[in-house]
Amino acid sequence: MSRLIGWSDPDIEYNSMIFRSFEEVSKLNDEVTRLHNMLEGLKTGHSGVGTENVIEQSNEKMKVDVSEDPINIERRGKVKDAMIHAWSSYEKYAWGHDELQPQTKNGVDSFGGLGATLVDALDTLYIMGLDEQFQKAREWVAESLDFNKNYEASVFETTIRVVGGLLSAYDLSGDKLFLEKAKDIADRLLPAWDTPSGIPFNIINLANGNPHNPGWTGGDSILADSGTEQLEFIALSQRTGDPKYQQKVENVITELNKTFPDDGLLPIYINPHKGSRSYSTITFGAMGDSFYEYLLKVWIQGNKTSPVKHYREMWETSMIGLESLVRKTTPSSFTYLCEKIGTSLIDKMDELACFAPGMIALGSSGYAPDEAKKFLSLAEELAWTCYNFYQSTPTKLAGENYFFNSGQDMNVGTSWNILRPETVESLFYLWRLTGNKTYQEWGWNIFQAFEKNSRTDSGYVGLKDVNTGVKDNMMQSFFLAETLKYLYLLFSPSSVISLDEWVFNTEAHPIRIVTRHDHTGGKLGVSNGDHLETRSRARREGRFHGN
Repeated sequence: MSRLIGWSDPDIEYNSMIFRSFEEVSKLNDEVTRLHNMLEGLKTGHSGVGTENVIEQSNEKMKVDVSEDPINIERRGKVKDAMIHAWSSYEKYAWGHDELQPQTKNGVDSFGGLGATLVDALDTLYIMGLDEQFQKAREWVAESLDFNKNYEASVFETTIRVVGGLLSAYDLSGDKLFLEKAKDIADRLLPAWDTPSGIPFNIINLANGNPHNPGWTGGDSILADSGTEQLEFIALSQRTGDPKYQQKVENVITELNKTFPDDGLLPIYINPHKGSRSYSTITFGAMGDSFYEYLLKVWIQGNKTSPVKHYREMWETSMIGLESLVRKTTPSSFTYLCEKIGTSLIDKMDELACFAPGMIALGSSGYAPDEAKKFLSLAEELAWTCYNFYQSTPTKLAGENYFFNSGQDMNVGTSWNILRPETVESLFYLWRLTGNKTYQEWGWNIFQAFEKNSRTDSGYVGLKDVNTGVKDNMMQSFFLAETLKYLYLLFSPSSVISLDEWVFNTEAHPIRIVTRHDHTGGKLGVSNGDHLETRSRARREGRFHGN
């Protein structure tokens, strides 16, 4: 197993953490003091939401919960060890490339050579307290991250991974380098929104700014690709004081809201010239999913104030539509979400749609008590189904999608697994919101299946077939950005990246909640990125677990 120099045997560390907790607390408090001193040095020459809050947090008395469950401590340590293994493999074999191919031990540039894994993993490194790795990655961003590429980039993927990753690193560390880099890449993406309707093209050349749509969509834009940039671009406007980013992405929602259907369900293809909907699939899976997620999360990001009320209203309308897609299997009554074309329902559900239980649970508290209880119950039922996507295969890893036939419960369709995070994401939310440790147990079982089937000496790989366990040759960047982060937080105290203070983008990058005071169509309520009103000061005990 590849390790970083200076790391000792984790088993010794785990036992130490379990049986010598008070000694560990002393070590952790020493780390708090060290980081406090380091952060004091940031006061000169740094400003903005990230730095101000980090410095304020360092002045708070950090409290370590000495009664924390030792099982959680041990499991968190195991997940951190997995991150160290994944990162050190990337560092050794693919440094600066987008993704690692572990079997052949080389890097590939799946996203135009933007260091996707490195940028995607910045906040995970920071949250886990992997300071040396974070600083080395920061140096690469400063010296080598260049967006002037003659590359046809996905606006969606570049936004959620690169813009989101850089903004999160800024919000966590206060280092303005990350904000400047986020602005650079966002400026290169902006021409994609220059369409008659404001619905963006989904592909753009990073060097010359020429946007277009993929040929296989018939010229249409994709719903998820067009409606999943709001969190990042609104945050960028808030932190820079420049309203242009927010205006572009909010125009999309304004346009879609003009003819928003009564059930809140939109097909996956939208005409960027007319803003009209094309006859196509309705789904909470691939190409639809995160549009609905961001309706809820922009409302949360703005601290649920009047300027973002229409996002919540649109989301609640979409939940009416979601309920119309709910069906149950026979004989075991697994609850699942259908897809729809026209008036016809298709008994198929993507693993990608397993983000929905977490989304529904997160949004349930905005309802009146009876409705809240109903939606939380639905979230729990769907999570049970998603967990069984994993448990129903020989490898205990889920396939890409499932079909439901009468009397047969569920059958895997596309049988690969590419280390996706959606199910553990929902388990994280449900554990945070209910306190039910069952969700931690399910997450631990999924983690063990990844360890058994996907871990190699040179990183983690997906499976070509979850029935046979044959491995592929790709460590997806989102495995470090999302899957391992959500698993780590599943075994961390709820105060670590508190849901009262942070909202996760669809790539699991936490972005700080900032109260919105602006008015729809009005002037952005910030100036030069200063004096942003955050919901509360974040408590960052998660940086000091030491495991």
